[in-house]
Amino acid sequence: MAEPRPLISGVTEGELRSLAYQWKWGEPKKEKMHFFLSFFWRMPFEKPEVYEAYATIDAWCEERGLPMGKNDLWIAASAHVFQAHLLTTNRGFDRLASTFLTRDFIDRQADDSLLWFFREVICQALA
Repeated sequence: MAEPRPLISGVTEGELRSLAYQWKWGEPKKEKMHFFLSFFWRMPFEKPEVYEAYATIDAWCEERGLPMGKNDLWIAASAHVFQAHLLTTNRGFDRLASTFLTRDFIDRQADDSLLWFFREVICQALA
C-alpha cells in the first residue's frame, strides 16, 4: 500500500510563492520552500470536475449571502473533487464543511495547535 501523500492546491502554492516575494525572501530560502513543496502532490484545478465544483460552491455561497474569496473557492473546489481533508486557519471554510468538504480548523492562537507543529517544521526547513 502506498504511503499517504499530502496534497496542495496550485492556488495555495501560488499564494505561498507570492508571500515569498512580498516578504523579500532570498534565493536560498525560496529554494528551501520549493524543496518543501516538492513533498506535496499538486491538485490540478484544470479539470472539468473542479470547474463544476467551483461554480456549484460559488453559487451555493452567493445564494446564502456568504460570498467567498475566489482563491478560497478554487481551494474548496479542488478539495471537494479530490476528497481531500482540508487543514486551514481560515474560518471562511466553515460554511462548506457539512456540505462540500471535510476540514479541520487550526487555531493560530492556541499554543497546543497543530499549526505550531507545522510552523516549526516549515521554519526549520526554511532556516
